[in-house]
Amino acid sequence: MMRLLSSHLLPGASILSIIKKILISDTALDLDDLNGLIQNNAGESGAAVIFTGAVRVSAEEQGLTGMTLEHYPGMTESQLEIIIKKAQAKWHLTRVMVAHRVGYLTPGEPIVFVGVASLHRKEAFLAAEFIMDYLKQDATFWKKEHYADQSHWVEAKESDREAVSQWDRV
Repeated sequence: MMRLLSSHLLPGASILSIIKKILISDTALDLDDLNGLIQNNAGESGAAVIFTGAVRVSAEEQGLTGMTLEHYPGMTESQLEIIIKKAQAKWHLTRVMVAHRVGYLTPGEPIVFVGVASLHRKEAFLAAEFIMDYLKQDATFWKKEHYADQSHWVEAKESDREAVSQWDRV
């Protein structure tokens, strides 16, 4: 079942100024619905950027049969709220949607959706990248990769830490 864990306006914001939603789901993400939450507006947004990450099988993951994603309920949502507020402090955003799967996923299934709308495209592109970089670094999600003969937890990557550090210079 898809559970909307946080859906509200920021204090003092009107429906036309920002819509912000966070979803943690133990069922498949409905990308059409999520995309509609960002794309369908009353003219308050001039640009929208959508990022979807999926379970992949690259050269390093040959033989991957699936992945289990776990999170820390309550803390994860709070961390995502902080990340979104940081993005809102940098750019004028009219809509933000972050959705993340938990549970068992197979190759090709969507893991994460980040959608951002703003008045201008540059703000939307930058904000989507910022949110995704910080999500990978700061949100409490853990990945366990499953192979035919073994499973192991995925360690944090140096490239994720480097991606976050670039924002200190922006």
